[in-house]
Amino acid sequence: MAKEIKVPQIGDGVESATVSEILVAEGDKIEKDQSVIAVESDKASVEVPSSAAGTIKEIKISEGDEVEVGQVIILLEDSDDGDEEAEDNKETSEEESEDTDDDDEKQSDKKKKKVEEEKSEDSKDSADDEDEDSDEDDEGEEEKESENDESESEDEDKKEKKKSGKSSGKSTGAGIQASPGTRRLARELGVDLSEMAEEISGKISEKDVKEFAKGGNQKSTKLASVSLPDFEKWGSVEREPLNNIRKATAKNVTASWQSVPHVFQFDEADITDIQQYLEANQDKAEKAGGKLTITALLTKIVASALVRFPKFNASVDMENQEMILKNYVNIGIAVATEKGLLVPVIKNADKKSIIEIAAELTNIAEKARDGKLSKEDMEGANFSISNLGGIGGTNFTPIVPAPQSGILGISRSAKKPVYIEDEFKPREILPLSLSYDHRLIDGADGAAFINWITQALEDPYKALLGA
Repeated sequence: MAKEIKVPQIGDGVESATVSEILVAEGDKIEKDQSVIAVESDKASVEVPSSAAGTIKEIKISEGDEVEVGQVIILLEDSDDGDEEAEDNKETSEEESEDTDDDDEKQSDKKKKKVEEEKSEDSKDSADDEDEDSDEDDEGEEEKESENDESESEDEDKKEKKKSGKSSGKSTGAGIQASPGTRRLARELGVDLSEMAEEISGKISEKDVKEFAKGGNQKSTKLASVSLPDFEKWGSVEREPLNNIRKATAKNVTASWQSVPHVFQFDEADITDIQQYLEANQDKAEKAGGKLTITALLTKIVASALVRFPKFNASVDMENQEMILKNYVNIGIAVATEKGLLVPVIKNADKKSIIEIAAELTNIAEKARDGKLSKEDMEGANFSISNLGGIGGTNFTPIVPAPQSGILGISRSAKKPVYIEDEFKPREILPLSLSYDHRLIDGADGAAFINWITQALEDPYKALLGA
């Protein structure tokens, strides 16, 4: 009898992923824990192992398909296990049969009791009968309405399943835990329960729906949309689906932009002298397996700044009206890949040397471009750095990745004439852009933060000494 291989839990909060590669073929003999497919989520690419050994009878998915946790992807032919399963099914069937007989007896007793009660009710006067009929009518209407609600919910579930082409239903259809009344309210308010199911574990209540509709659920990532015209009126068009990374980016930046009141601050740093420092120490970084860059140096400088300015290392909790100050310094580094932007995290950056940071940056950048970042590699950032200097531009305004409170943007440096000691001298000037959450940080704090970073860039030892 065939044994089912299902998609395991890929990671916290990851309920679906796209099949990027099928590593086996029908007829192959595989061992337990052997990788059978590779999947890609918005967080990382991972290989899915087989939960059992056997011969592959059928592969039920194709490359490019989106699969959900618990979905059957492969059938294995395994006669020994099949006999055991058949025996288990037989025992289960016998138990269910016994339960059914017990249920039938109970139902028969209930029917007899109901008949006796109805006969007793016939002896009441006509006034009682009228009241009784009225009550029964009300109850009948309520039961009918409930049945209609359930019918509508079932129809809705079927439509959602048909639309998605899946039967496991994690965030759609019957997989959503909500009463008929809650579903009806969601339809009336225009709330998508599948989006709520991504944020709320357990049963969704009417209160949850109302708060979601009012925008009270700050975790909501529902995208604002506009009505699109028929673009084909002016020429031919092509449609291309968004990959998982791009979909996640769209949701996250929209949520951040809608929930964080942004302030943008700009400054310029003279990095003429610090470039000499980078060149002089490049050999040390290469021996450690990295490359000493302005990003590596700024990661160390920003780590020191976050210790000095703790609000930039904090998060705001509006629900409890609190500021969460963190006693660790983790910095996210934006990395551009062919599939989109990924932000791996340098953990405990304040406790690492510039050489250690340089080596780690090189490693995580390679993993990001190869699609090998794990969930842990991308979690826990308190502040982020985005460097577009290798591409160009004089300044930009990066979006704060909530629940972080700030992000530093780096643009391309350029030689500029700077008036020093009664004459103009050519100096290498680096533009910096700071975005921060105004709920936690005021303009004076923002100016002080970026000014300290600028001074640290102009003095290579400032950050190291913690001055």
